[in-house]
Amino acid sequence: MTNPLASTQIVIGEALKRLGYPEEMFELLKEPLRMLTVRIPVRMDDGKIRVFTGYRAQHNDAVGPTKGGVRFHPDVTEDEVKALSIWMSLKCGIVDLPYGGGKGGVVCDPRKMSFRELERLSRGYVRAVSQIVGPTKDIPAPDVMTNSQIMAWMFDEYSRIREFDAPGFITGKPLVLGGSHGRETATAKGVTIMIREALRRRGIDVRGARVIVQGFGNAGSYLSKFMHEAGARVVGISDAYGALYDPEGLDIEYLLDKRDSFGTVTNLFESTRITNAELLVKPCDILVPAAIENQITAGNARDVQASIIVEAANGPTTLEATNIVTERGILLVPDVLASAGGVIVSYFEWVQNNQGFYWTEDEVHARLEAMMVKGFESVYAIHAARGVNMRLAAYMAGVRKMAEAARYRGWV
Repeated sequence: MTNPLASTQIVIGEALKRLGYPEEMFELLKEPLRMLTVRIPVRMDDGKIRVFTGYRAQHNDAVGPTKGGVRFHPDVTEDEVKALSIWMSLKCGIVDLPYGGGKGGVVCDPRKMSFRELERLSRGYVRAVSQIVGPTKDIPAPDVMTNSQIMAWMFDEYSRIREFDAPGFITGKPLVLGGSHGRETATAKGVTIMIREALRRRGIDVRGARVIVQGFGNAGSYLSKFMHEAGARVVGISDAYGALYDPEGLDIEYLLDKRDSFGTVTNLFESTRITNAELLVKPCDILVPAAIENQITAGNARDVQASIIVEAANGPTTLEATNIVTERGILLVPDVLASAGGVIVSYFEWVQNNQGFYWTEDEVHARLEAMMVKGFESVYAIHAARGVNMRLAAYMAGVRKMAEAARYRGWV
C-alpha cells in the first residue's frame, strides 16, 4: 500500500525544485508544523469507558489560519492525517484562499456507535484539541463519516469551553446554526465543474457522456445526481459492499432513494453486483474515484478505459499510476484541484460567520463556479506550458502561495 505522506513529499519536492525554491523550503513544507495526538475517554451506552485515539495536524499557517476536516474512520492513521493536511494547504493555494491546511481524525467506526456515543466522542474530541483550534487559528469541518450534526455538537462544545458563541470556529454546520447554503453539495458541485472543463478540453459533449462514480457517499451521490441531471449517462456506481454497472445507464433517482445514511445501496442487488476493482476498468468517458485512497495503482492503471479521470476522493491514484495514465493520454484532474469545492464553500461559511451577513444559494454557486474555473485554468496552463502532468502542475500552483508567504515572513 502506498504511503500517502511519502508520495505527497515526493511531488512537493519536485514542485518546489521546478519553481526554484531552496532545499530549506522543502524541509519546512514536507511535514506539518504541528501534530497533536489525543486520547479521548468516552462512556459508552453499556456504561463502560472506551478510549479513542484522535489527531489534529496543522500543516502551515504562513498564509493564514489552518483549515480542514475531521474524519471518523477505523483506518485513520497519523501519516494519513499529516498527508491530508498538506493536501488541504495545496487546495487552498490553488484556489487562492487565505488558509493553510489542517486535518483531524479519530480512529473509530461510527457505523457501530449509537447517536449518543457519537455525540460524546465529538464533544470529547473538541475538548482534547480546544487549545490549538479556533476561528483565527484552525477551523475544522466535516470529512469522511462526519456530518452537519457532528459539526453542531463540536460547535456547541467549543462555545461552552470559550463561553461565547463562535460560529466561525467550525464549518459545515446546519443552516440554523450559521451554516452556508451549498455547503453539503459543494464538493460534488466543484467536481461537476471540473468534469465540464475537462470535457471541454477534450471536445466531448456532456450529454450522453458515460460516467463511472466509485463511491456513493456525500460527494459521490450528489455528483451522480448532478451528472444525471446534466444529461450524462451514469453507467457505474459503487459503495463499500460492491458496485453496479449498466452500459445503458443506471436509474440514479431510484438508487438515491434506496441509499442508506452511510451511502450504501449495492447490498440490495446481490445477483448483479460486481466488485469495486472490476468497476474501475469498465468502459466509460469519465471515471470519478470518489471513495478512498490508492484505488488506481500500477496494477490496474493500464486497464482503465476512461478518457478523463477526475479525482473526487483524496489520493485515489498513486504516483506510478498517475504517470501511466498520463502516458496513455488520459487527462487526470487531481484531487487537490477537483475536490476543492468543499473548502471553498467552507471558506464562504467562515466569511459569512465573521461578517454576520449571509448569502443566497445562487450567490454561493456563482462564487464557487468562478473560483473553481480559475483554479482549473491556472493548473492547466502550467501543465501545458511546462509539459508536466496535471498532478505536478497542481502542486506547483498550490505550493507557490505558501512558499512565498513563508519567504516574506522570513521563515526560509
